[in-house]
Amino acid sequence: MTDETPEKTESPKRKMTPELKRQMKSASRLYAVQALFQMEAAGQGVERVRREFEDHRFGATYEEGEFEEGNVDLFRALINEAVERQARIDQMTDRALVAKWPIARIDPTLRALFRAAGAELVLGDTPPKVVIVEFVDVAKAFFPDGQEPKFTNAVLDHMAREARPEAF
Repeated sequence: MTDETPEKTESPKRKMTPELKRQMKSASRLYAVQALFQMEAAGQGVERVRREFEDHRFGATYEEGEFEEGNVDLFRALINEAVERQARIDQMTDRALVAKWPIARIDPTLRALFRAAGAELVLGDTPPKVVIVEFVDVAKAFFPDGQEPKFTNAVLDHMAREARPEAF
C-alpha cells in the first residue's frame, strides 16, 4: 500500500434488518450526490466514479472514520439514470425553479442533489414523499445551517408532482 491509497478494511457482516436496509439506501443517496458532483466538477465519467465509490467508500474504514455500507444497486441506478436522463431531469428542475435561477446558476452540490433525486423520481420504485424526505436529509448533511433544505423540499415537491402526479 502507498500513502496515496488508504487501506480498506472489511467490517464484520451485520444482520440485514429493515433499519440497516434503510440506512444503506440513505447512504447510497448521499454517495450518488457526491458522485454526480465529482463527475461534473472533475469531468470524470460515470464508470470511473462508480468504481471509485464502490471500491473506496462503501463500508470502508480509514483513519478519518468509517463510511457506511451502501446499497450498490440503488447507487448504480441513481447515477446511471441521472446521467442517461440528465436533460429531462434538468428540465424538471428548471420548471421547479424561479425564472431568475435556472439550474446552471444553482450551487453544484444542489444541482447534483436534484439530479440524483430526479433520477429516483423517474425510476418510480420509491414513493415520491420518501424520495423528498431522504434528499432533504441529504441537503441537511451538506448545508446544516442554511436554507437549502427548505429550498430542496420545495423544488423536489414540484419535481415529484410533475414526475409522478398519480402519487399525490
